[in-house]
Amino acid sequence: MNLSTSVEEIPHVGPAYQRRLKKLNIKTVGQLIFHFPHRYEDFSNLILISQAEEGGPFSVQGKITDIKTFRAFRRKMMLTQATVEDETGKIKALWFNQPYLINTLKKGTFVCLAGKVKGKKSSKYFSSPAYERIPSNYKEVDFELNHTGGLIPIYPETEGLSSKWLRFIVKPILTELGNKIEDSLPSKISQKYNFLPFQKAIWQIHFPDSLKDAEEAKKRFSFEELFQLALFVLRERMKLAKETAPAIPLDVGLMKEFTESLPYKLTDAQKKSAWQILKDLERPRPMNRLLEGDVGSGKTVVAAMAALNATKSGYQVALLAPTEILAKQHFKTINNLLEKFDINVGLITGKESYYKNQKIERKKLLENVKDGKTNILIGTHAIIQDTDPETPKKTPVQFNNLAFVIIDEQHRFGVEQRAKLITNSYKLKTAQKTIPHFLSMTATPIPRTLSLTIYGDLDLSIIDELPKGRKKIITKIIQPKDKKATYEFIRQQVKEGRQAFVICPRIEPPKASPENLERGLFDERALSWMDVKAVKQEYKKMAEEIFPDLKVGMLHGKMKTQEKENVMTEFKEKIIDVLVSTSVVEVGVDIPNATVMMIEGSEKFGLAQLHQFRGRVGRSDFQSYCFLFTDTEGFIYNRRLKALITCDNGFELAEKDLQIRGPGDFTGQRQWGIPDLAMASLTDTILVSKARNDAKELLEEDPELKNYPLLREKIKEYKTRIHLE
Repeated sequence: MNLSTSVEEIPHVGPAYQRRLKKLNIKTVGQLIFHFPHRYEDFSNLILISQAEEGGPFSVQGKITDIKTFRAFRRKMMLTQATVEDETGKIKALWFNQPYLINTLKKGTFVCLAGKVKGKKSSKYFSSPAYERIPSNYKEVDFELNHTGGLIPIYPETEGLSSKWLRFIVKPILTELGNKIEDSLPSKISQKYNFLPFQKAIWQIHFPDSLKDAEEAKKRFSFEELFQLALFVLRERMKLAKETAPAIPLDVGLMKEFTESLPYKLTDAQKKSAWQILKDLERPRPMNRLLEGDVGSGKTVVAAMAALNATKSGYQVALLAPTEILAKQHFKTINNLLEKFDINVGLITGKESYYKNQKIERKKLLENVKDGKTNILIGTHAIIQDTDPETPKKTPVQFNNLAFVIIDEQHRFGVEQRAKLITNSYKLKTAQKTIPHFLSMTATPIPRTLSLTIYGDLDLSIIDELPKGRKKIITKIIQPKDKKATYEFIRQQVKEGRQAFVICPRIEPPKASPENLERGLFDERALSWMDVKAVKQEYKKMAEEIFPDLKVGMLHGKMKTQEKENVMTEFKEKIIDVLVSTSVVEVGVDIPNATVMMIEGSEKFGLAQLHQFRGRVGRSDFQSYCFLFTDTEGFIYNRRLKALITCDNGFELAEKDLQIRGPGDFTGQRQWGIPDLAMASLTDTILVSKARNDAKELLEEDPELKNYPLLREKIKEYKTRIHLE
C-alpha cells in the first residue's frame, strides 16, 4: 500500500463506502490520510456512573443490563434505550433512529459510553453517546479505546460515512504507512519554524496525545497547505509571464468617443479600472486581471470599453457567462453599449444562436466567428468545451483572431485553458504563437487576504463606488408583528408603478435523526425539491391572501429554461407586479423598475448572498428598499443582519462576513478544491505572509523545483484541485 493506492484496495471498503468517500473527493489512500479532523471530542474524563451529572462530556464503563427499541410518542422516530451498570450505580443511554443498535449492543455486553449527560437524579441519561465494546474483565486488562477515550477526532462527514468509521479505517493505514510517507516540505523550512517532524505530525493530527500536540500538528499542515497554494499561484504567474499575447494599442480618441456616448458619467473607480485594463492590453504579455465590483457598480461598461478597443484593432473578443440568462443579458447590454460603433456581436447558448440581434443558425454563426465577421462572441462555458477537437459533440468554435477573453463570475483560467481557446483558430495574424489576454469579473467582493492567496496570480482592479445619482437602499429588519404594515407599503409601491421581489427562505433539511441534523446530513436533491415546494406555498399565499389585487409571478430553478425566460420577460415588461422566487435571482437579473426586495427567513441566508439579493434593487433613480423578514417575534438581531443595515459597501461586508463565518464558508472550499486547513488559515495573515515569502524565495532559487521532486508533484495536484474553468 502507498499514497496512490486506490480506496477500492483498502480492506473493509466496499462499493457503498467507495461512493460515499467519492462524495468527499477521496479516491486514494493519500487523500484519505490527508482528510484531517476539523475538531476533537475530549473523552478523557472517565468517571464512575454514580459520579455522572448533567453536562460533560463524560466516559463511563459498565455492563448493559437492558436494551429496547420503541417508537417515540406522536413522532416518526425510533428510540433505542439501554441501561448500563457498574458497581456504583446505573444510567440510561438514549439513541435516536438507530434501531440496529439492539443487535450490536446486546444485553450482557460490556461497553464504554462517552458523551453528554442530560437530566437530573434518577432521570439522568446519556444523549446519543459514542460507544464501543470492551472486554468483560475490563478492570483487570489493558485495552485501547478508539472512540470513547482520550481525544477523539471528528472529521468532515457525509451521509453514511461517520467519524467512527473513518477512525476505524485510518488508524491501521497510519500504523502501516506512517514511517514510509516522505515529507514534501523542504527540511530547511521545517527547521526554520521548528515544526513537528512529518511522521509525528501526521499521527498527532489524527490521534493526538494532547490538544497542544493536535494544535502543533495542525499549524504545521496549515503552513504546508498555504505554502503549496502560494507555490501554485506564483508558478502560474511565472509561466504566464513567459507567454506572448497580442499587443493591443490604446485608441484614446475611441475611448473618449465611447464614454461621451454613455447617458451617464463613469465613476472615478470605473475610469481607474478601465485605464489599468487598457494599459495591460497594450503589453505583449497576457493580461491576467480580476475586476472586482459590487452589484450594480458598472463592471460590464468597463469590460465593454476594453472589448471595443480590442475589436477596433482587428481582434476578436469572447465573453463567457455562467448561465444562459446572464449570457443573454450581456448580449443585450453589450449590443446597446456598442450600437453606434459598428460592432458585430454574436450569442451562442446550448439551444440558440444570435447575430446582430437576429436569430441565426448555429452553423452560420460559427462560420462568421471563423471568418472573423463576429467581433465579440458571448456565450456560456460551452464556448470553451466546444473548442476541444477530441470530443466534438458539436461543431467546435473556431476563432479567427481571438485576443481577449472576459469571464463573468469568478471563474479561473490557467495557461492550458487559454491555449485551448485558440487551438482551433482558423488563422492568426501574428506569426508568433500567442494566447489571449484574460479578464475575470466578480460581483462578490473578496477580502484582501483571500484575494492575495487564492488569486495570487491575478492583478486586481476594484470598483468600490456606485454610479452617481444612485440612492442608498433603505434596509430594515421586519419582525412578524410588522409584516402587515410592510405588505401595505409594498402594495403602495406597486400602485405608484414600481415592482417587488419576494425571496423564499433557504429550506431547513428534512426531518432526520438529531445526529444527522447536527451534522447537516441530508439529500441535496430532496432539498432542492423542498425549495420548489416552499416557493409554490409562498406564491399561493402571496397571490391569494396577501396581494390578491396584484399580479404575482413565480420563479424557481426546477422550471424549464423557456418558462423561466417567459416569467422574467413578463416581469421586465411590468405585467408581473410581485415576483416570488428562490435564490435563482441572486445573479444577473436587471429590473431597474423593481424597488422592493423582500426576503423571508433572512437569518437563514449568508451575508454575501443577502447583499447580492439587495443589489437586485436600487438600479435606477427611484428610492429602493430591502426588507429582511425574520421568523420569530422579538428576534435578537444577529451579527449578519446588523452588518447589512450598517454597511452598504460590499468590501466592508466581505470583511465582516469573513470574521463571522470564516474563509471556508465564505468561498466554499469544496467548490475551489482548496484543502480545508488552508482555507481555515486564510485569516491568519502572519501565517499566509510567511508561506508566501518562503514560496517566493524557493522559486527564486529553484524555479522548476528540480531539487524538490516530491513538492513538484504536490503542486501538480493543484491542477486538478483548484477550480480553473
